[in-house]
Amino acid sequence: MANLDRQNYNAQAGSGALIDEGLRTHMLRVYNYMGIGLAITGAVAFFFSQWASSSQDIFNLVYLSPLKWLVMLSPLAFVLVLSFGINKMSFATAQLTFWAFATVMGISLSSIFFIYTDASIAKVFFITAAMFGTMSLYGYTTKRDLTAMGSFLMMGLIGIIIAMVVNMFLQSSALEFGISVLGVLIFVGLTAYDTQKIKELYEELDGSEVMGKKAIMGALTLYLDFINLFMMLLRLFGNRE
Repeated sequence: MANLDRQNYNAQAGSGALIDEGLRTHMLRVYNYMGIGLAITGAVAFFFSQWASSSQDIFNLVYLSPLKWLVMLSPLAFVLVLSFGINKMSFATAQLTFWAFATVMGISLSSIFFIYTDASIAKVFFITAAMFGTMSLYGYTTKRDLTAMGSFLMMGLIGIIIAMVVNMFLQSSALEFGISVLGVLIFVGLTAYDTQKIKELYEELDGSEVMGKKAIMGALTLYLDFINLFMMLLRLFGNRE
């Protein structure tokens, strides 16, 4: 009887170890996709801004003409396509769409190099990375259920979006400062919540195709948390040209 109990314990321990190893591999895949996406966005933003700065025609076309709205809103289209169409896509298509999204986001964000100094962009990026890493680690390791916090943060996010739309007409610096402060708090919290959610969605028995698409969606979620946190911090601490 004792031997049987020991065998059951060893089997359970072995199963738990396999799940833990699988989860770590999955999360590493998520972070790798996210990191590559950020690298693509950063490189495209920098080199596109350099191209635009050397060509007045490109600068006028992308940043001053009505085309700027297409540049600004096209990343949202990719997010919607991935969010609502991921189940119908193959993993290869989802992966290609994510890389295309990261590229288009880079073009959209290239304008920051004309607004803020390169040094302050780099400084804020490292601050963002430190804050994101800390909160993502917390979300991964905490035993606390963050579901209630996530629901509260999502309501706050909706409020911020509404406030940003209103401020497009008001152009209030005080309101912009308040939005940025609240935005930092919200996206710091969402980083922990989303990390825990990605962890909980992991299923050991998922096939490679499903697992791959889960990794893409997890990377997209954390990528958006990082980018939005970065932009909020940049508005607070970035030094303007």
